[in-house]
Amino acid sequence: MGFDSETTARIRANEANWDARTPIHVASQFYDVAGRDPRVWFADFEWDDLGDLAGKDLVHLQCHIGAETIAFPPLGARVVGLDISAASVRAAEELAEAKGVAVEYVKADVHAAVAALGESRFDIVYTGKGALCYVPDLAVWAEQVAGLLRPGGQLYIVEFHPLLNALSPVPPPDGSEDLLLRHDYLSGRGPIERDGTRTYTDGPELPDAKVSFEWQHSIGDVVTALVGAGLRISRLRETEQLPWPRWSTMTSAGGWFSLPEHAPRIPLIYALQAVKP
Repeated sequence: MGFDSETTARIRANEANWDARTPIHVASQFYDVAGRDPRVWFADFEWDDLGDLAGKDLVHLQCHIGAETIAFPPLGARVVGLDISAASVRAAEELAEAKGVAVEYVKADVHAAVAALGESRFDIVYTGKGALCYVPDLAVWAEQVAGLLRPGGQLYIVEFHPLLNALSPVPPPDGSEDLLLRHDYLSGRGPIERDGTRTYTDGPELPDAKVSFEWQHSIGDVVTALVGAGLRISRLRETEQLPWPRWSTMTSAGGWFSLPEHAPRIPLIYALQAVKP
């Protein structure tokens, strides 16, 4: 991948951190892998944008435990999931088997996805919802995405908006729910070290490997990287919805949550579609 030793060490720390998170996430009520319909993790506009999946080859990058990945095979897609965590891949395989859906899972770093999966293999690359913050180099990532796609294939990202990160995707220590800018919107300050005893779901503390690293990326960073890799941007959405209630005042519609009518309308998730010519 050509990363320096410090970046490589941070990627390895993230791998260990996801290995430690996995059993907690599998058992959590947040994911509720036994009872929750996987389609609840998708906004209605995602299915509209993706279109008919029958007969399509689709890869879900950074798929974690496959809670979303298993939504694709019933729609007729041939599906591959890729994740850096061996524990997550095992859990995803077990979940797919329990649900009776066919998914091929591969343990690999997203920065080496083409070597792991094959060049020009897919009609659709799907990713997002907390994935890109673990990518230190968007140019390398975008080259991998372009390499995976066949001509005419599409990348579809549904990712947390940089504004959500700036507002803090988890409550601050004082529990305040005010819409205040607490973190950077733009990139440029390098990796952010997280040292937390708990993960973002319910459940016990992490037993070990508590340190992880994230990289902030603006929407401009993502667009620029994809254009640089030769992809053509065909759609960019911004929505005020989230698949979980970040603020206690959020109201639910179709399993997704929005701030109340009297609150400012602000983007919390964006969806970006790009095509390989």
